[in-house]
Amino acid sequence: MSDDHKTKSAAATDVCPTQRGKLDLATVKAQIEQTTGPEYWRSLEELAGSEEFQEMLHREFPKGASEWLDSVSRRGFLKTMGASLALAGLTGCTRMPVTEIVPYVKQPESIIPGRPKYYATAFTLGGYASPVLVESHEFRPTKIEGNPEHPASLGGTDIYAQASLLDLYDPDRAQNITYMGDTRSWPAFMEALKGPMNVQKSMAGAGVRILTQGVTSPTLAAQINDYLKTHPQAKWHVWEPVNRDNVYEGAKLAFGEVVETRYDLSKADVIVSLDADFLSAGFPGSTRYIRDFAARRNPDGNMNRLYVIESTPSATGMKADHRISVKASMVSAFAAVLAQNGEVSAGYANVVEAIVADLQAHQGSSVVIVGDHQPAVVHALAHHLNQALGNVGKTVFYSDPVDANPVNRSESLKALADDIRGGKVDMLLILGGNPAYDAPYELEFASALKSNAVSFKVYLGTHRNETAELCQWHVPEAHYLESWSDARAYDGTVSIIQPLIEPLYGGKSGHELITILAGQSGLAGHDLVQQYWQKQHAGADFDSFWRKSLHDGWIANTTFAAKNTAVKTVAFPANQAGTADTVELNFRRDPSIHDGRFSNNGWLQELPKPLTKLTWDNVIMIGPKMAERQKLNSKDVAELSYNGKTVKGPVWIQAGHPDNSVTIFLGYGRAKAGRVGTGFGFDVYPLRTSQNPWIATGVTLKATGETIDIASTQGYQTMETPDGSERPLVMEATLDEYKKEPNFAKEGEPPKELTLYKPELFDYSKQEYAWGMAIDLNKCVGCNNCIVACQSENNIPVVGQYQTRRGRHMHWIRVDAYYNGPRENPKGFFQPVPCMQCENAPCELVCPVQATTHSTEGLNDMVYNRCIGTRYCSNNCPYKVRRFNFLLFQDWETPQFKLMRNPDVTVRSRGVMEKCTYCVQRINEHRIDAERADSTIKDGTLQTACQQSCPADAIVFGNINDPNSRVSKLKAESRSYSLLGELNTRPRTTYLAEVRNPNPELEEKKA
Repeated sequence: MSDDHKTKSAAATDVCPTQRGKLDLATVKAQIEQTTGPEYWRSLEELAGSEEFQEMLHREFPKGASEWLDSVSRRGFLKTMGASLALAGLTGCTRMPVTEIVPYVKQPESIIPGRPKYYATAFTLGGYASPVLVESHEFRPTKIEGNPEHPASLGGTDIYAQASLLDLYDPDRAQNITYMGDTRSWPAFMEALKGPMNVQKSMAGAGVRILTQGVTSPTLAAQINDYLKTHPQAKWHVWEPVNRDNVYEGAKLAFGEVVETRYDLSKADVIVSLDADFLSAGFPGSTRYIRDFAARRNPDGNMNRLYVIESTPSATGMKADHRISVKASMVSAFAAVLAQNGEVSAGYANVVEAIVADLQAHQGSSVVIVGDHQPAVVHALAHHLNQALGNVGKTVFYSDPVDANPVNRSESLKALADDIRGGKVDMLLILGGNPAYDAPYELEFASALKSNAVSFKVYLGTHRNETAELCQWHVPEAHYLESWSDARAYDGTVSIIQPLIEPLYGGKSGHELITILAGQSGLAGHDLVQQYWQKQHAGADFDSFWRKSLHDGWIANTTFAAKNTAVKTVAFPANQAGTADTVELNFRRDPSIHDGRFSNNGWLQELPKPLTKLTWDNVIMIGPKMAERQKLNSKDVAELSYNGKTVKGPVWIQAGHPDNSVTIFLGYGRAKAGRVGTGFGFDVYPLRTSQNPWIATGVTLKATGETIDIASTQGYQTMETPDGSERPLVMEATLDEYKKEPNFAKEGEPPKELTLYKPELFDYSKQEYAWGMAIDLNKCVGCNNCIVACQSENNIPVVGQYQTRRGRHMHWIRVDAYYNGPRENPKGFFQPVPCMQCENAPCELVCPVQATTHSTEGLNDMVYNRCIGTRYCSNNCPYKVRRFNFLLFQDWETPQFKLMRNPDVTVRSRGVMEKCTYCVQRINEHRIDAERADSTIKDGTLQTACQQSCPADAIVFGNINDPNSRVSKLKAESRSYSLLGELNTRPRTTYLAEVRNPNPELEEKKA
């Protein structure tokens, strides 16, 4: 917990003494029992209908958002600066830095200023490649999109691929080769490496160890294996804190070998998730799985059914037709029962019986998916289940592992640590990762690395992090947009990674370091990758093959063929489940910063997490029942102890979290992350062991009496909450209800002719274009990708933790999470909320300078130069989608950020209101192209940033004046409705109501 937390929280209290204290859980529970509350709620305070929440609801901004919070009062500041301000002319504008425009001396032939070019490449996470298209303005990468022709993505991306652009321009990246902290040159490094290399050559590499993250690059794997052949005593170790050890060990149990499992959800009628969050970024293949899953959520087609049995509330659980909340150790019992080889408590008998019957009724069209963190036996049981159900070869496929070295990560790192302490390692080359920070604590890897046991330590990494600090040599690693490589997607398809810009800081790739180690200096990454594939290519015309692979973004015919393999035994060892009173500890990757590698990425730090909407922090997550027993409230600081180690962090009470279970998230508490990521949250790796990396028992939790203010956006920008007499913000029905009453979502919609405006003054239907958007809540999985894509496209600034706590975050689109039902296991809903682009826009009526006006195409435009910052528009907006620049949030000084920004979008300054524009810059670009071609904008060619990035295809944008456009057809569906339609704002953004497909047998028993 940083001092910044305490100091600024105290300052806020001093300035705003009228702020009321937060509700404790007992008060919330009592109020919930006494009031009906809203049917759909975003937080426990909202469910209780507390006075504090109602006050916040009716405020334009959170209390204190407009306050001057400093040690000097506002009055004192004006007294001190009055004379200076008078002499300065009291201008209300922020003075921007003077810049110069320098023209080309000789313009490149392929460059047209203002016209971007696109290149195919791939982003990797855990070794798995995500194929992307990168937009480049005058050789500057400015936006990342999915590759629509690649089978692994079909045009979608995830938050990590989108945010990787910010990593490229991170000013905290390592910018020089260093030796013991002093700057050195590349030739000096190669010279220093010669001596140890020559010694190891005579010893067959006995003292050489190479530590990498997961490697799926065929070229890099071939380089390392070639080195090991010539130096047979050298060893290759692999470590990833978020790994697939249990997945591979489960495959060994079932098949006797490591296999890669992939799923075809487009053919699955029934899906059972055993603690698998397969609809979230970080799960291999999630982008394609989201697309296939969402495509089958059409209630007018053959709609699938999803059962989720999980130990931590997740985005996948929010989309479930039936969700069962259990402790992590109980999941294996459910797997055994589904395999008809066990039993569960009587309370779950009915639901398990229904799931078994549903699976049996859909043999060959069902699938059982297991989370990576579940023990190996659960994975083995799932393989047995899928085989017994006849799913293999239809919805489930096995292939060779995508990972080039699928060893057990924990065992591999332990062997390396033992060798270091045993004096067996003379030269250690670490390619990426951060084992000094994220290794299991009992290995004491940082201590081993810090010792003098290894005489020559080299770290290749993008930042001077915890591991770089403990190595003599630190070589800056080139970003993937600066280097050549290759990598495999989850299905084995190889993508060529090609650079779009020269290394900003002279960074090197792993290919180049292994080449130096092998004594083959002088070969560049491009030559190494090309030479490898020249050997693999059987055809005659390699140049055509190479150019086509670069253009398409992947190498044809490299997808791994399905393997014919069968489960060899069903006598799997039983997994020991704790008793009902045993408190379990879950370690989970963070939904935003993963395992900590993205700690210095401001876009991801400030990205609200799908369920909690927390930013800049991790928490100790517990359920309502456990919180009541322990007398803990959200934001209370608690001590979490396990195996003799203790950490302190804020508590978060999460609806739907199982009882007697605690979840903590990896990646925070960094000491050497950079200016953005250092010091936020608390480090949980000291509790994590190689024996229990995901699930542990014997944990204790106790309050410290302290509280901490954490930055959650869940209660901000709250729309008017229905009181029961009005319809809910989220419209939903079961599939049976929808078939009986398909127009259920249209209740309360005002007739078109009911308006105080005079429609004859301007008839948008007579225009060539009238832009609109439809968002299908049935497809939206709450992945947050639209938020990051919008931020990247529209130059939206990062404001920081303190400003986020003040309610000053700047995202143009938010994804609200709603709950319905009991706190212990509610249903969940996601609702993306951009600007509604209202035809009867309340914001326009109150702006005194007409800074917000309507275009002829129906867009609610913002004229930034007119805005004087009254914020009346935000006050009058019922959807709360406008954002105000209270301060100069944009960084105008850092040169790297100037390279990153989209040149087609204005960079806003202090005192300006901003909001979603439907990506008007893209509209203008396509309009100009259409006019030049004497044509019209074709449906589907123009996409907003949120639409283009959405892996679920939940957002559709287009011309509503074209009756054949996709958006017009969606708006004509019976599920289409307007958010807060009773206000008669006529929003151009509309929604398709959510329809769930519950098992009729369970619904009857529930009734």
